[in-house]
Amino acid sequence: MKMRETLWIGFWALLLLSAGAKSAFSAPTIQQWQTKNGVNVLYVPVAQLPIVDIRIVFDAGSARDQGKAGLASLTSNLLMTGAGAWDAGQIANQLESVGAQLSTGARTDMAWLSLRSLVNPAPLEQALSVFESILVAPTFEETEVARLKKQMLITLDDIEQSPDQVAQRAFIAAAYGSHPYGSPKEGTPESVEELTRKAVVDFFNQFYVAENAVVAIVGDVSRVEAEALVERLVGRMKTGEPALSLPEVPQLKAAKTIHIPFPSTQSTVLIGQPGMARGADDYFPLYLGNHIFGGGGFSSILMTEIREKRGLVYSVYSYFIPMAEDGPYTIGLQTRHTQVETALNIVYENLKQFIEEGPSETQLEASKLNITGSEPLRTDSNRKIVEYLAMMGFYGLPLDYLETFSEKIRAVSQTDIQKAFQRKIQTDKLVTVVVGGEKAPSP
Repeated sequence: MKMRETLWIGFWALLLLSAGAKSAFSAPTIQQWQTKNGVNVLYVPVAQLPIVDIRIVFDAGSARDQGKAGLASLTSNLLMTGAGAWDAGQIANQLESVGAQLSTGARTDMAWLSLRSLVNPAPLEQALSVFESILVAPTFEETEVARLKKQMLITLDDIEQSPDQVAQRAFIAAAYGSHPYGSPKEGTPESVEELTRKAVVDFFNQFYVAENAVVAIVGDVSRVEAEALVERLVGRMKTGEPALSLPEVPQLKAAKTIHIPFPSTQSTVLIGQPGMARGADDYFPLYLGNHIFGGGGFSSILMTEIREKRGLVYSVYSYFIPMAEDGPYTIGLQTRHTQVETALNIVYENLKQFIEEGPSETQLEASKLNITGSEPLRTDSNRKIVEYLAMMGFYGLPLDYLETFSEKIRAVSQTDIQKAFQRKIQTDKLVTVVVGGEKAPSP
C-alpha cells in the first residue's frame, strides 16, 4: 500500500475513534495570548489523539462587501484555488498525501480557514506549509476568478428554484434593508458579474490581516509547540488595521408582509425581525426563552400548538442568530397554501401571549434541564471546541463562557424571560415572508 494511502486510512480511523469518544472537557480550560504581531490566540490542549485543529477567523464576512455583494464569499472560495507555486490540484494533493483537511468559509460577520492535521512532524510540516502559503500568498488567478463567478451564478439560479432560499433572502433584505447585514452572501447576478480580481485582492489585503484575525487551536500540542506553530502561520501576515465597527441595526418602523408566488406544493413562511447581538445582556433570557417558545423541538410551544394540536405542519421552529450587531430572530414553518393564514394567526397569537405572560414554571424548568443536560455535547470533540474558541475570540466573550454557561441558564427566571422578550421583540413590527401559492394570505 502506498504511503499516502496508509496515512489517509490511518487518519480517518482516528477521526472515527474521535467521533465516538467523549471529550474529557465538559468545560475546557482555555489559555490565551497574543502573537508578536498582535493576533489574539485561544488554546486548549487535548491529548487523546495525535491531531491538531487550527481555526483562523477574520472580520471579513458579507457585512464587509461594501456594496459588492458576494465579494466576501468569492474571496473565501478563491483561497484554495492557488497559493505560492501551487495550483488548486497541487494544494489538494499536498493535503491529501498527509491526510490533512483544510477548508475555508464565510458567513455574515466572519470568514475563516480551518486546518486539521496529524501532529507527527512530517505530515504537520507539509500541512502547515500549505496553510501558510494560502494565508500569505494566494494567487487569485484570473481564470479561477472567472470560473468561480460562473459557479456563483449557477448557485444563484439554484437559489431561485428553492423556496427556502428565496424566503431567506427576502426576509434578510426586508429585515435589514441597506444595513451591511442586508448584503446577500451569495451576491446577485448583477453584483457577481461586476466582481473583479482587483476587488478580491483589495478585499484580501484589507481584511485578511493580523489586526483583523483571531486564532483558535486545539489538540495534542504543548503550549510551547502551539505558540511556535501559530507564530509561524501568522508571523508573515500583514499587520493591517482592524475592521471598523458595524453600524447599529435600526429598528423596523412597521410590520412588513411579503408574498412571493412560487410553484411549490407548500408555502414556506418566515416571521421575525432583528434580534440580539452576541454577548448582549439579555442573551441568556432570550436563549432560554426561545428554547421554550420554538427552539426546543417537540417540547416547544410552537410545535405543541401548530403541529401536535392542529396538525398544520411537520416542523416549526424559531431561533436567534446573535452576531456583532443584532442578528435575526426567525420563526419558520411550511404548510399547505390553504393553511397559511391559520398558521400565521397561531404564531402571532402565541408570540404575543408569550411576550405578555412569559413561560410557565413547568416549561422553564423542563427547558433548563434539557439545555444543561446536553452541556457535555458542546465540547465532545476537538472540532466543536475549536469552533467555540474561535467564536469566543471573535466576539470578545469571556474565557469562562463555556464554564459558566449552565450556571447562567439556571439563574434565568420567568420574569427575566418575559422582560427580555418585551424589550427585544415588537409584534407590531414583524417581517412576514410567504413563498408559495399564487395569492397572498389575508392581512
